[in-house]
Amino acid sequence: MSTLEPLASKYRPKSLDEFIGQQHLVGVNGPIRKFLETGNVPSMIFWGPPGTGKTTLAYIISLNLYYDFYKMQAVNSGKEELRKILKIALNNQKYNRKTMLFLDEIHRWNKAQQDTLLPYVEKGVITLIGATTENPSFTIISPLLSRTKVFVFNQHTKEDIATLLKRVIKKEYPKYKISKKVIDLIAELANGDMRSALNILEMSITLSDAGNKKNKYILSEEEIQRVIQKPLYYDREGEEHYNIISAIHKSMRSSNPDAAVYWVGRMLSAGEDPLYIARRMIRFASEDIGNADPQALILANSVYEACAKVGMPECEVFLIQLAIYLSKAPKDNSAYVAELSVKEDIEKYGNLPVPMNIRNAPTKLMKELGYGKGYEYDHNLKNKKSNQQCLPDKLAGKKYVKD
Repeated sequence: MSTLEPLASKYRPKSLDEFIGQQHLVGVNGPIRKFLETGNVPSMIFWGPPGTGKTTLAYIISLNLYYDFYKMQAVNSGKEELRKILKIALNNQKYNRKTMLFLDEIHRWNKAQQDTLLPYVEKGVITLIGATTENPSFTIISPLLSRTKVFVFNQHTKEDIATLLKRVIKKEYPKYKISKKVIDLIAELANGDMRSALNILEMSITLSDAGNKKNKYILSEEEIQRVIQKPLYYDREGEEHYNIISAIHKSMRSSNPDAAVYWVGRMLSAGEDPLYIARRMIRFASEDIGNADPQALILANSVYEACAKVGMPECEVFLIQLAIYLSKAPKDNSAYVAELSVKEDIEKYGNLPVPMNIRNAPTKLMKELGYGKGYEYDHNLKNKKSNQQCLPDKLAGKKYVKD
């Protein structure tokens, strides 16, 4: 049986050869492997979901280089701790000794804190490895991004996770008969998170042992599903929030109701506010459907009101119904195109004067000045449509709306 040390810690790889996954970074031609072979590692940002090996890879780098290695947690560390490390790093530089700082959850540091790193990273006083689950474009200041290389960590595949699970089971739980189906289930439930997979295995074995009165060392699918809920990687303030709402919008635009309802379900399952999704659908009804089906905007607004009255979980079906309707509706973005074109001309030309013929003339003086002169009352015309100029002179004849 395992020791009290958690499996995720006990089986943390200590070399690239033990490291599972992220072959685009650590494979034969991967940049991280090349850096270690040369002994010259640049400052880097590791970006990816939880449990994909960011901290582990930084740890491996520290073991394979003759650098002074320091680790900080951004959530509970600040400038004072950083200053102590920088003081050591400056002293190290005098003796040509390199210093590496691993800053976990670097996105939690504000601009002022990140600014503190800039001169030391730029001059090579420290080699920085920052780890983040958030898009660096939004959470890391531009000057720091320009001084580092960003490497993207992908979710582990089920095959990656199953490989490690088999290795751990063989060594830690030799008495247990664990089928391929069970291993695949754990890999599925881990949602690409290697650490989560090991925790699921460890928790399931612990609970199985507690109820094992007949010394039957079998771990079933039912036991795992009874105690584990599949996590959804989602952050209502982070990049995944915008990725999924974009997926909803673009699936509906592509007239793909199956994809649209899936992404709506994903957002709601992760705890998103249904009114946020409904608001975006109202926008879609006008931007992408418009006058091809004016009923779409009315329905979208009605669904918003229904969601506000009923709330979750009952209102989920309202949003699913709306997603299907909007996906199948005919598409016309002429109002959106007109909006952009109008804004462009307003920005370009500013306050262009209203043509005299369509100005209001409530007083005698205004009439004498030419206000309303030449105006044609369209209802008095045989075809009910005049050709009089209604746009400013600089924009005469301009077409904003497709015929």
